Amino acid sequence: MKEFAFIIADKLSIKPQQVETVIALLNEGATIPFIARYRKDKTGALDEVAVQGIEDELKSLKAFTERKTAIEKSITEQEKMTEALQEKLDNAKTLAELEDIYLPYKPKRKTKAQTARENGLEPLSVFMLEQKNEDINAYVVTFISDKIKTAEEALQGARDIIAEQINEDAQVRAKMRKLFEDKAALSSKVIADKETEGIKFKDYFDYSEPVLKVPSHRALAVLRGFMEGILRIAIEPEEETALSVVEGLYVKGMGESSVHVKKAVRDSYRRLLQPALETEFRTMLKQKADEEAINVFAENLKQLLLSAPLGGKRVLAIDPGYRTGCKVVCLDEKGELKKNDLIYVHEPGKLQSSEYTIKHLVDAYRIEAFAIGDGTAGRETEQFIKKLNLGLPVFLVNEDGASVYSASETAREEFPEQDITVRGAVSIGRRLMDPLAELVKIDPKSIGVGQYQHDVNQFRLKERLDQTVVSCVNQVGVNLNTASKHLLAYVSGIGSTLADNIIKYRNENGGFTDRSQLLKVPRLGGKAYEQCAGFLRIKKGNNPLDASAVHPEAYTLVEKMAADNKVEVQSLIGNETVVKNINAKQYISEQFGEHTINDILKELQKPGLDPRSELQQFEFANIYSINDVQVGMIVPGIVTNITRFGAFVDIGVKQDGLVHISEITHKFIDDPNEALKLNDQVKVKVLEVDMVRKRIALSIKQTQEMPARNERRGNNPSQRRYEKKEPDLSQASFTDALSVLKKKFGR
Repeated sequence: MKEFAFIIADKLSIKPQQVETVIALLNEGATIPFIARYRKDKTGALDEVAVQGIEDELKSLKAFTERKTAIEKSITEQEKMTEALQEKLDNAKTLAELEDIYLPYKPKRKTKAQTARENGLEPLSVFMLEQKNEDINAYVVTFISDKIKTAEEALQGARDIIAEQINEDAQVRAKMRKLFEDKAALSSKVIADKETEGIKFKDYFDYSEPVLKVPSHRALAVLRGFMEGILRIAIEPEEETALSVVEGLYVKGMGESSVHVKKAVRDSYRRLLQPALETEFRTMLKQKADEEAINVFAENLKQLLLSAPLGGKRVLAIDPGYRTGCKVVCLDEKGELKKNDLIYVHEPGKLQSSEYTIKHLVDAYRIEAFAIGDGTAGRETEQFIKKLNLGLPVFLVNEDGASVYSASETAREEFPEQDITVRGAVSIGRRLMDPLAELVKIDPKSIGVGQYQHDVNQFRLKERLDQTVVSCVNQVGVNLNTASKHLLAYVSGIGSTLADNIIKYRNENGGFTDRSQLLKVPRLGGKAYEQCAGFLRIKKGNNPLDASAVHPEAYTLVEKMAADNKVEVQSLIGNETVVKNINAKQYISEQFGEHTINDILKELQKPGLDPRSELQQFEFANIYSINDVQVGMIVPGIVTNITRFGAFVDIGVKQDGLVHISEITHKFIDDPNEALKLNDQVKVKVLEVDMVRKRIALSIKQTQEMPARNERRGNNPSQRRYEKKEPDLSQASFTDALSVLKKKFGR
C-alpha cells in the first residue's frame, strides 16, 4: 500500500502520508463523509473530493495490479517469461502498456501469421526483415511445398508474419498511440438512405473534429448515431502519416525485400493496427465523454438536492391537470398527509366550487404555503390560486420524477390506500418542504438534470450519483426521529438494512432521546455508530449536543470547555460571545487536533446550521406558452439544467430555453457552472423562437451592462484570444440541447 500511496500522492499532488492515512481509514471501514468531517487532523484536512479521488485511484491501481498478476501468470505458464520481459512488465505504467507487452503472448484465434508459421515460412519473413541485397526470388522457391503451391503464396505468408509482428511490437503501438492522440480526428458520415430516419443527427452527416477537442456532448451524440445505425464513424490520423511512422521503424532500404516489408507495413496498419487503435480510442473517447457527462449530472444533482427548503410548514400541494382535474393534498409540518381532494380550475362551471374547496382547506388545516407542480397546467393553476388573494406564498415546484415516485414500491409502501395522483401531489408538497428528503426516494436519472444519462456507463453513473446523494445527505444531517428509511440509508455507515432496523426500533420504542440508544438497534455495532452518530440529529433530546454535528467522541471535550468557562453545556451552545473567546490551542491533545477543535467551536456557535440557503419566492412574466414569446423580450427565469454547452432556463412556457455558454456572461468561461447554479433566478433576453421545433434561444449577458474593458478581458492572454470565438447556436450544441429538452418534456 505504501507504493500505491506514493503513486496516488504524485498524481493528485498531495502528501504520501495523507494518502496512506486515508487508505488505512478506508481499510478500517471508514466512509468518505466521516473521514472528511471527523478525521481532518489525521488527513491534513482533506475534503470529500480529495478523499474520493484517493479511493478512485486506489481502485484503479488495484485493477492494474490484478491485471499485471494475471498477465505474468499467463506468460509464465507458457514458459516464455524472461528477465527482460519481467522488467518491461514492471516498468509499465498503464493498462495499455501492459496489454501491448502481453499482446504477442495473448491466446488468440488462429491468424494468417500462425498458419504461415505452421507452413514453415518464418525463415522467409526473417530474411525479408534483414533486407539484404540478395535475390529474394531465388530464396523463396525453396519454400514451395505441398502446402505452399506458388512463390507468391510464400511471399504473402511471410508478409502476414511480418504484419502481425509489427502489430504486436510494443514500440510501434506506443508511437501509433501517440500519433492518434496528437493527430487523430473523429469523423462521421451518414449511411446511405438513412438521411430521413436520422434527421436528428443532421449536424453529423459530414463531420470531422480532432479527437482531443471533441466535447463530451458531441462525442456522445456521434456515438449514439453510430449505435443507432445512422452514422458511419472513423477515428484515425492521415494514413500516409501513420504509415511513415511505421516504415521509419521497419523499412531499411529500397531493395526487393524492402518492397515486401513496405507492403506488410501497409497491410498491418489497415488490417490490424488502425482498427485496434480506433476501437481503443473510441472506447477512450466514450469513457471520457461518459465521465464528463456523469460529472455534469452529479454537479446538477448536488445543486438540486441542496436546494433551499421551505422547512416545517403546513403545505397545500397541487398536482395540476386539465381534463382529469387537479389533485389537492394537505400536509402537516412533518409532511404527513392529512387530507386529499380534487378541484377543476379549467372548467368555468366548476370554478366556484373549486374556490370554496381551496379556501375551506386553507382554513381547516391552517395552511401556510402552496406548492404547485410545474408541469402541464401548472402556470394556469398558479394563477387560479393567486387570484384567490389568500395572502400565502405560492411556489411552483419542479415535478420531474414525481410520476416515477408515485408508481414506485416506495410510494405504495408509504401510501398503500392512495392512488398515484395523490402520491404525486404529496411528493410535490414534500419537495417544497425538504427537497433532499424527498428526492432521495427517486432514481436520480428520473429527476431531469442529466445530459445523455441513458447513453453513459450505467454502473459508473449509479456509483457517482450514489456518492453525490451520500455527500449531500451527510452534509445537511438527518433528523433521527423523523427521517424516512430512504434518507437514513444514505447516512454514513448505515445502509438499507440498518435503516430498516432503525425505523423498526423507533416504531417499537418511540423516538430516540439520546444518540447512544442507536447501539441498541439490532446489528448496529460500534463501528457503524462511530460512522453515523455525528450525522444524525436529535432535537430536544437528553443531551443538547445530540442536535449538533459535534461527534459523541468529543462530548467530554465540550464538557471541559464548558466547565473551564463556568457555564453549562446547554448555555455554551449557541453562545457566540463565550465560544469566540475559547482558545483552540489550549485543548489540543493526542486525540483532538486543531482542525477538529476549530470545527467543534464553529458548530457550537451555530449548532445544527443547515448549509442550504433560504427559499425565495419567484414570479414568472405574464406569458404561458411559446406563442406568447417574442424576440427581444426580457423576462425572469429559473435555471433548471446545466450542461457543458450552456444552461436551460424555465421562463414559464413549458419549453425551457437554452442560454448558450457564449450568452451567459461577458467574461470568457469554460464551464457554465462558473457563472450559474441550478435554481438561480435570472433575467434573460429572447434571441430566437423556433415555433416548428419548439426551440427558444436566450441570453443572460445581453440583459447586463458590459463591464469595463480590462475587467472583461482579464489578464489571461489565452482568455483574450478566445474572447471573440462564439459557437454557432444553430449547430451541434443546439441539436444536443433539443435532445435534452425532448427528454425533459416528452411526457
